[in-house]
Amino acid sequence: MSESANATMSGRLRRKSELTMRAVILAGGKGTRLRPFTINFPKPLVPIGETPILEVLMRRLIRCGITDITLALGHMAELIKTYFEHRRQLVEQIRLSYVEEEMPTGTAGSLSLVPGLEETFLVMNGDLLTNLDFSNLVEHHRRQEAMLTIATHTRKVKVDLGVLHYDADYQITGYLEKPEHTYHVSMGVYVYEPAVLKYMEPGEYLDFPDLVLRLLDRGERVCAYPSDCLWLDIGRPDDYARAQELFSERKEDFDRV
Repeated sequence: MSESANATMSGRLRRKSELTMRAVILAGGKGTRLRPFTINFPKPLVPIGETPILEVLMRRLIRCGITDITLALGHMAELIKTYFEHRRQLVEQIRLSYVEEEMPTGTAGSLSLVPGLEETFLVMNGDLLTNLDFSNLVEHHRRQEAMLTIATHTRKVKVDLGVLHYDADYQITGYLEKPEHTYHVSMGVYVYEPAVLKYMEPGEYLDFPDLVLRLLDRGERVCAYPSDCLWLDIGRPDDYARAQELFSERKEDFDRV
């Protein structure tokens, strides 16, 4: 086999290895901002079209070759487990496991409950609608030699009011009519090195922003992965409505495996 053919084969093997990594989906939230949709069932089971958002996300992972999936559960955990007991065709395609927290441990602290995280792994929120290419994300993470990588999206926020600036004497110094600001926001999708876990105490309540600041304070490398992929979380009613529209328009990008 030629040197170029060897290189091609090696690249394919590396991509395959990256795609078959483990994913942890954080599916323990109460979804209080989505009430009344989440009064009787957990936010990860809120439907997009006819399919729960959690299953849509899992189908996207399967499509990318990621089949070792752990669900970190909390609120209404039994309903989520019961749902997947009835989704045999889906579950037969993956290695599905669960961890349950007795008390809330935060958006990062729940990872301390997950056994066997000994290699690079993916973490994501369970309420995302995205066609993000997870393999490109992981490749970027490894090129950057990062301890933690955060997938980011550009979000424009418009203030639908006139914004005033004035000095200590109440003299108007500026007036902006309905200004628009651009931010780089977290998509709720991350690549972790297992060494991050040493910065967590078992059972400690730890939210993700606090973990990031802890890593930066210790001099660890935390990187961003900018992406212009399709992405929405469904944490707010307006975003949930938009996600329904987006899923209807681009269904083939999300749920077919």
